[in-house]
Amino acid sequence: MKNKLKLLRVERNWTQEQLGQALGVSRQAVNALETEKHDPSLDLAYRIAALFERPVEDIFENPHA
Repeated sequence: MKNKLKLLRVERNWTQEQLGQALGVSRQAVNALETEKHDPSLDLAYRIAALFERPVEDIFENPHA
């Protein structure tokens, strides 16, 4: 799923490790999301949105739109 996760992370000068710690996931999980190898669970998508204080739709592109 296309997303803006890397852009948002870089804007805050966070490493993948730091973002992973904030979300309770591994650095490898963050990398897989950023490179669109894996889609987030609904729970993780909402945690990411809350962390960046943005709606889910601002971060993740709806593949069915």
